[in-house]
Amino acid sequence: MFGRLSWAAIPFDQPVVMIASGTVGFVIFCVLALVTVKGWWPYLWREWITSVDHKRIGVMYIGLALLMLVRGFSDAMLMRSQLALAAGHAQGYLPPEHYDQIFSAHGTIMIFFVAMPFVIGLMNFVLPLQLGVRDVAFPVLNSIGFWLSAAGVLLVNVSLVVGEFARTGWLAYPPLSEVAYSPGVGVDYYLWSLQISGLGTLLSGINLTTTILKLRAPGMGYRQMPIFCWTALASNLLIVAAFPILTATFAMLLLDRYCGFHFFTNDLGGNPMMYVNLIWCWGHPEVYILILPAFGVFSEVVATFSGKPLFGRRSMVMATMGICVLSFMVWLHHFFTMGAGADVNAIFGILSMVIAIPTGVKIFNWLFTMYGGRIRFTVPIYWALGFMVTFAIGGMTGVLHAIPPADFVLHNSLFLIAHFHNVIIGGVVFGVMAGITYWFPKAFGFTLNERLGKAVFWCWFFGFYLAFMPLYVLGLMGATRRMQHYSNMHWQPLMLVALGGAVLILLGIALTGVQLAVSIRQRERNRDATGDPWNGRTLEWSTPSPPPAWNFSHLPPVGRADAFWAMKQQRGTAQDRDVKQTYETIHIPRNNPTGFFLAFFAVLLGFSLIWRIWWGAGLGLLGAIVVCLMQAWRTDGEIEVPAEKVAAYDRLHGPQEGVA
Repeated sequence: MFGRLSWAAIPFDQPVVMIASGTVGFVIFCVLALVTVKGWWPYLWREWITSVDHKRIGVMYIGLALLMLVRGFSDAMLMRSQLALAAGHAQGYLPPEHYDQIFSAHGTIMIFFVAMPFVIGLMNFVLPLQLGVRDVAFPVLNSIGFWLSAAGVLLVNVSLVVGEFARTGWLAYPPLSEVAYSPGVGVDYYLWSLQISGLGTLLSGINLTTTILKLRAPGMGYRQMPIFCWTALASNLLIVAAFPILTATFAMLLLDRYCGFHFFTNDLGGNPMMYVNLIWCWGHPEVYILILPAFGVFSEVVATFSGKPLFGRRSMVMATMGICVLSFMVWLHHFFTMGAGADVNAIFGILSMVIAIPTGVKIFNWLFTMYGGRIRFTVPIYWALGFMVTFAIGGMTGVLHAIPPADFVLHNSLFLIAHFHNVIIGGVVFGVMAGITYWFPKAFGFTLNERLGKAVFWCWFFGFYLAFMPLYVLGLMGATRRMQHYSNMHWQPLMLVALGGAVLILLGIALTGVQLAVSIRQRERNRDATGDPWNGRTLEWSTPSPPPAWNFSHLPPVGRADAFWAMKQQRGTAQDRDVKQTYETIHIPRNNPTGFFLAFFAVLLGFSLIWRIWWGAGLGLLGAIVVCLMQAWRTDGEIEVPAEKVAAYDRLHGPQEGVA
């Protein structure tokens, strides 16, 4: 009745796993008990769980990413501490089969469930506000995308307690991920959690692309769009183009595992290298899906805190779209050593170097924007400066990997791990942290504690260099990735330094929690009463902080780039406004539980397929179909906000909304 599921699936014999899962379970129980005792369920259901407001969904994406950052970084600490101890005759404390699950889960969680929710959350929150519109194109689809991502998160974390996770690495290369070599449920957990969350990401990409292309303020053409909107457009175009490849690739591997197909096996016509090609046809654009929105954040931050328009705006847009196109032409540099031939390797090596050019254009544009500006050294500008230094180093090591003979030496070494983290941490994480700090007062109405924010930055900055610069050296010394133990005692001092860097980053994560707690406690002192705490340039700063459900009482007319800055110059201050305004009834989307219920049935479907509980899978599929049909027949999708209510809100918050 329960397929392969039995009590043996719970790892009672592994104390590390049981202690970790018990701690997580206890925390979840305490949170649920607190919510129940306080009577917060109606509020959470009404304001968050069923909300289709793009701002609420963006905040939930970022909250989910922060939770999974703690989960994923715990795996990193386990790996760093194991390698610091497991030298020579010492074996450390993690057995090989558990260590393999840890590094596979770390990569999967950090890319799919930390980095992706971070950037999608920022885009969700910011894009409609910068475009001068009231919501995304498909609000219900937006909610569905988030809850499907949350369903994938739940399945990944269930694998910690019930069964196991994949021991294949975060890309699950065949033949290791085929049934012959991974007969357990670990790879199935990997595949179904990513299929479900990947569908949510694809829906978000379609939604945000449509929003940018079809919904903009009156007068806002492509040339007037903020740079963050351009980078978000490029990122979401890549999502729409690349994620179907991932879905199809995983579908073929699932057919191999469940139905005895031979797409990627070693025999009967299968070809594991086809999987490697397909996964990197998705995987390299994925890197730019993550980094392009971070580039957009830095463009907004640098221009705002330099008090100048962005230098070379047109070249910045061209560089963004150039990266968007070129990112699909470099995937083979991930497997130069696989025997494609010298000519193929040379072509992809050249293209890999070429894609560095538009990135260099962006860095010079940011530097020239700062040159001659009146720079305010706030926390977001700290992240921007730290990014420029760190990402430049990561880019140079990337160009080194683009040289096939060098890649033959460095491939599969810790040098590669250092390079990848150099660009992901120095680019994506630094960009997300800058964006969260920058837009936090817009989301919650008060600024984050500046002193603690700088402490968080320095912990991440120095922690990164301590944690990953030694890995460059270790890679050149011959240390390979995915190793659980090593015999060369000369490597251990550098491993200890890397562990120290990881501890410093952990301190930065902990200080982020402290910063949030202190900022909430001091929120009245740091209240944003203007809606424009940074003297911003784009339309989101023309709304109150936080904005109303309808964003804008009047859709703002746009005649040029940096529209809000131009309006402030014309009106003298952000607070001047016409005395008489004409208000109209506004329609906003009604709360909708479809996404939450779809996620519930998606988890049931995925868990049942993982354990071959066929009646559960049928029930989950039937439930998902019924929920979709109920949504298709809904006719009450919007509610009216009377003009009188809009006017009353505007009178109360009028001084904050300079362009209403």
